[in-house]
Amino acid sequence: MSIDRLWHSERLNQVINLARWGEIGVPVLVFPTAGGDAWEIEDRGLIGALSPLLAAGQIKVYSVDSISGQSWLRHDPPQHSMWLQNQFDACIREEVVPAIRADCNSDSIEIISAGASVGAFWAIEVLSRHPDVFKGAIAMSGTFDFTEWRAGEWSDDFYFSSPLDFLPNLEGETLDRLRSRYVVLASGAGDFEDPNESWRMAKILGAKGIPNRVDIWSKDHPHDWATWHEMLPLYLDDLV
Repeated sequence: MSIDRLWHSERLNQVINLARWGEIGVPVLVFPTAGGDAWEIEDRGLIGALSPLLAAGQIKVYSVDSISGQSWLRHDPPQHSMWLQNQFDACIREEVVPAIRADCNSDSIEIISAGASVGAFWAIEVLSRHPDVFKGAIAMSGTFDFTEWRAGEWSDDFYFSSPLDFLPNLEGETLDRLRSRYVVLASGAGDFEDPNESWRMAKILGAKGIPNRVDIWSKDHPHDWATWHEMLPLYLDDLV
């Protein structure tokens, strides 16, 4: 059963929802797919797939609305979607993370990020920008390249919120912290999957010395929830 919180985000200038499942355990922030809301992972059966880990008190699962993903899918003007993408990152760090830590009664607990499709983008994005908060990422069937959605537009907002773009130039303390973190990149080889997206991200991470692992599953694993039902419990059990 989910426990929900709703508030108006000044950074996003709209309402955002945060849902939670579980009472104790390592906090895991699962991002929905592009058009999803905070309850998508329950509606699509992912919470059910995680029920053994939840029942054992190994994890507490949180999820939020896909604010920037919904904007891309609505075909909002690209400059607005790029701005919103960067603001969503700020909302996660400055609003969602404190809410999760307060719920865990800790101002220093570290979080695992996870997601599938565009949710995988966000799992990597928040870890890459905030390794002081996130200790690992599980990115399933990742969609990391937004070239088609941008339609030739560009901005600093997009650059600083797109791991494919900012990671190659990352240096300093954030990179040093990232080198002590861990990223899982998993993809099926079935219908509508593109393992090359995961390999491309892995190459960028590896070039910066960021530990990562690529797992390519079989052709019996399409770009679909049934695949992610298998993947996420397996990888979370390893990480927690």
